[in-house]
Parts: sequence; structure tokens; C-alpha cells
Amino acid sequence: MKKILAISYSQSGQLDEILDNFLKPFSSFDIDRVKVKPVNDFPFPWTSPVFFDAMPETVLEEPRELAPYELAHDRYDLVILGYQPWYLSPSQPAAALLQDPKFRNVLKDTPVATVIGARNMWLKSQESIVREVESAGGFLVANVPLIDRVQNHVSAFTILHWMLTGQKTKKWGFLPVPGVSHEDIVTADKYAEPLAAALPTANFKGVQKQILDKGGINVFASIMLVESRGKMLFKVWANLIKKKSTTPEIRAKWVNRFKWYLVTALFVISPPILIIYTLLRPIMFMKIRKNKQHYLYLGIEN
Repeated sequence: MKKILAISYSQSGQLDEILDNFLKPFSSFDIDRVKVKPVNDFPFPWTSPVFFDAMPETVLEEPRELAPYELAHDRYDLVILGYQPWYLSPSQPAAALLQDPKFRNVLKDTPVATVIGARNMWLKSQESIVREVESAGGFLVANVPLIDRVQNHVSAFTILHWMLTGQKTKKWGFLPVPGVSHEDIVTADKYAEPLAAALPTANFKGVQKQILDKGGINVFASIMLVESRGKMLFKVWANLIKKKSTTPEIRAKWVNRFKWYLVTALFVISPPILIIYTLLRPIMFMKIRKNKQHYLYLGIEN
């Protein structure tokens, strides 16, 4: 019987729901379901200071130590890695897992599928995931990013409401429910069907196209622009905070400065830039289409 490792960290529980549904087509296989946690776990709901203080180490991929976890087998026929992006990077638990020798040994010569639960930005974090998987000797065969489909600036409000209160409800009573929609969560199994069908023969060529043909997965041009600039600026801030943080009090001051920079960049600087970009999109059509294909098949052989 084919053996599958489905491994993840879910802070809010949303990713667990997604994976529970995603794994349904694999019910006839031997599934080893593993949920990892850091030794000192992140709180949920977040507090604002802890949320922003997590940025430097997340962006620089210097994660917290994981608590011990057990794997049922030494080798698997497929690894399904579920993760969330934090600050355009893999979450600290996901980064810790990918740096853990025990998990890296499992990845060697093994097909890997990633399942992402995100607000709307996952491109740069997936670049890091692909790099780590390949450096461990694994190879990506599928990627299923499920996102909050609400407009970017609106979802920034709603996601903070959820993350800071723990309530996945309509902020102010009228804004959309935050996170991946209930419909997308309960129908996640449709994206797993091509992967499950390919597993018995281990022929995964064309699986990602079959997943994309299901509809619902896309890369937005405006998000590509934001991520390409944002990751670079986050690294500048991350290194600056680490350099300046000679005491906890000084670090807190620099983290607070980053918080206000992020708010300003999101709600003051980015809107006019995106308007200009939208006006220029017709003459950049071919480049945008090429970049979309790049990210939809990132690390995957077509």
C-alpha cells in the first residue's frame, strides 16, 4: 500500500480543516497525519506586539525550535506539506520543519505536494519552500494555494480582526468573513483527485495542469507586483531590526516603527502605485502572463 505523509502546522485550525478535506481522495492509502508545533508555540489569537515581533525571524527564516514529533515510516511515496505564509515567507514552524534533518531525510527522492492556506500572498513563500524541498533532494509535483478571495485592502482589515480576536466573523457586522471561504475549504478534495489518481503509478506529469483545470486557483498581477517589492523591503526591515535590537526595549521600538511603515505602505503608498500599474497592464500583458505561469508551476515539471 502506498504511504503518504501529510504534515503541517495550523495556528488557527483553518489549515487542518483544509487538509482534512484535501485528504479524502487518499482514504484507500496509508496516511500518516502529523501536526507539528514549536517548543514555545505562537499564541492564537495573536497579540499585536507578538504578531509584528515575529516578522524579522520569519523573513530571515530563523525559526523557533519544533517540539519532538514522530513519523510512522522512514520513507513515503508522497509527502503533502501544508503551510501558511507569514510576511511573504513560510511560517516559522514550516521553515523549522524544512530545516529539520529528520524531515529532510524523508524528502530525499520523494514527490512533494504543497497545500497553502493564505490571505492572498503566497508566491515568495513558495519560492522558499521549493528551494528547501529541492535542496533536501525532493521534487515538487503539485501546489494547491487556497486564499481569501476578498479585495486586498479589505482582507487586511478582516484578517487582522480574526488573528487578533480569534473570531472568524464579520468585522463591524458587514465586512466579509476572513480567511479561506467555507466553500473552498469543504471542496478542497477536488484538487487532490488528480494527485490521488497519479499516486499508484507515481506518474505525476500533468497533475498540476489537471489541478488548475479545476478552476479557482489563480495568480493576480497586482499581487505579483506587491510581493516582488514587499519581500525585498521586508528583508531590509528584518535585518535592520536584528542589527538594532541590542535590548528588548530597543527591539520593541524598531518593531513598532515597522508596524507603522507596513500600515502606511499598505494603505497610503500602494494604492496609487497599483493604479499606475493597472493602467500599464495592457502593454505588459505577455510578461504578466509568463510570470503567472511561472508561479502556477513553480518548481513543477509541466
